[in-house]
Amino acid sequence: MKYCNDIFQRSRFETREVKIGNIHLGGKNPIRVQSMTTVDTMDTEGSVEQSIRMFDAGCELVRLTAPSIKEAENLGKIKEELVKRGYDTPLVADIHFTPNAAEVAAKLIEKVRVNPGNYADKKKFEEIEYTDESYNQELLRIEEKFTPLVLLCKENGTAMRIGTNHGSLSDRILSRYGDTPEGMVESAMEFIRICEKNEFFDIVISMKASNTLVMVQAYRLLAAEMIKSGRNYPLHLGVTEAGDGEDGRIKSAVGIGALLADGLGDTIRVSLTEEPEAEIPVAQKLISIFDKETTMNVKGYEQTVNYNPFSYERRKSNQVLNIGGGNVPVVFADLSDQKDIKPANFFGFGYNYSTQLDKWSTQDLAADYVYIGQQNIDFEITGLLGIVADIDKWKTSYTTKSHFYPLYKSIPAEGFAHPELNFLTWDVANENIDKLQNFDNVVIILEFDNQNFVHLTRQFFTKLLALNISVPVILKNTTQTNDLEYFQLEQSAKLGSLLIDGFGDGVYLKNTERLSSVLINSTSFGILQATRTRISKTEYISCPSCGRTLFDLQETTAKIRKSTSHLKGIKIGIMGCIVNGPGEMADADYGYVGTRPGKIHLYKEKTVIKKNVPEEQAVEELIELIKSYGDWVDPVVES
Repeated sequence: MKYCNDIFQRSRFETREVKIGNIHLGGKNPIRVQSMTTVDTMDTEGSVEQSIRMFDAGCELVRLTAPSIKEAENLGKIKEELVKRGYDTPLVADIHFTPNAAEVAAKLIEKVRVNPGNYADKKKFEEIEYTDESYNQELLRIEEKFTPLVLLCKENGTAMRIGTNHGSLSDRILSRYGDTPEGMVESAMEFIRICEKNEFFDIVISMKASNTLVMVQAYRLLAAEMIKSGRNYPLHLGVTEAGDGEDGRIKSAVGIGALLADGLGDTIRVSLTEEPEAEIPVAQKLISIFDKETTMNVKGYEQTVNYNPFSYERRKSNQVLNIGGGNVPVVFADLSDQKDIKPANFFGFGYNYSTQLDKWSTQDLAADYVYIGQQNIDFEITGLLGIVADIDKWKTSYTTKSHFYPLYKSIPAEGFAHPELNFLTWDVANENIDKLQNFDNVVIILEFDNQNFVHLTRQFFTKLLALNISVPVILKNTTQTNDLEYFQLEQSAKLGSLLIDGFGDGVYLKNTERLSSVLINSTSFGILQATRTRISKTEYISCPSCGRTLFDLQETTAKIRKSTSHLKGIKIGIMGCIVNGPGEMADADYGYVGTRPGKIHLYKEKTVIKKNVPEEQAVEELIELIKSYGDWVDPVVES
């Protein structure tokens, strides 16, 4: 199924234009940036002040929660005050369980967001057997409940976002489709059909999830369904509950970037557990990555889509030592520009050397290979790390040293020298891919000129698949920036897209400026974590806060992170209110959810285990819960 204009050539998928107050979204309009307030919507002054900070930062749509009629009514006062202060930027009401609040909001502000999973359904996590007849009766019930809002929006010129969330699919959808991207798409389509039946077309669609693979697959399936049926509604992109700091930025860039790379998306929100105005520059940078990129093509490449972009399956490759096969993707580091390499240089890549003990120690985020080019290493290296040198340097200095491997710039006529592992750089524009046949001790390092990165790489891999070439491939991308945040966003957006497609046996992040090796290394592991291809640390599924939040999310997330960040592979959901939990935690192992002021429910997966825990005790109780299920390990104290 086709889900974008061209899977091998990037161009913007043109959607229908939707008017939202004084801005237009979709069509040929710029990609719009939006965010959401975190203060109580009943706090008129606080909502106005925070909205102004967001507007001044470049936010083009501000969303506010309306959990009941009183908040929906207060949106009118907030709008009135903003206009008095010279701000006529559109407002959006965020609706979940309260259709009557949506109907009030539709008369007062420019856009309403509804969640199909809970607008007309109450989630009980029940599995129900439906016949076609009983299922159709449920659809009639939903239509009856949803149609009044559709007619009000149509009458008042109010736009609507139909916002499906992976974690809050209705029991009805889950019973028939399961917890799947297909179920997310159908959840939205049920509401879209009701809009269309009433000739209302000013709608925007979203398919949000915390799991980037699910999120990307759901949007692709939705776009494919729209193309197949002649629809072209604008898309709102976002990774929900992305978290904070580096992890939140990388995760958002992976999911949103994978779709922007294919020309999908008309508005984005980067959901960070930070102040909402902090989201805006991140979103703007993410959009600019693809605005700067030129489109090019390479002749002679396979143009048939011979992989499934709607379901993750990693490309099968040969196993060469610890690369390819069933191994997790490896991480490369680079010391080729370091003239005098010392043990201390390896600290940034996760290796510590104790002079006193004459011993190496390894961190969780430890790179697997380091490229040294023409440089010298005259001390012993830990056996957990591979060192890669240019072939001429390797021949003169390292042929007798274990864990040292050669790098070739071209295929040698005399054959590859190392009996176990040789690296070969390969330009993505090189059309002679058939020459990569029949190598069982070679790993490709695929290099780019950074133009049309994702699509040229897809062309390369589809050619490998067509020729049944199973050589392992390391994805190397070089960026040119001294902006640390931009570096993380660009690398995450481009490499993440390919990893979600199932391509790549390792990542090699390079930058022309002297960025911190610690940052480059942590970004490498962060991208693999965000694509679920290599889990190396705790994952926090943390909502970005809103007016419904019942505790300080930033402070609480920092406190939980401090106590649990050593729990490799555990996923912890931190939700400010019951609307976002437990459903929105989706596949979290443990959950920390606000239920009323000062009280916390603690979950194991989607089951509440401890109710109404006092907030001041809740972090310790969460640790005890993790211990009770055998998932706790004590942090390692460095000697």
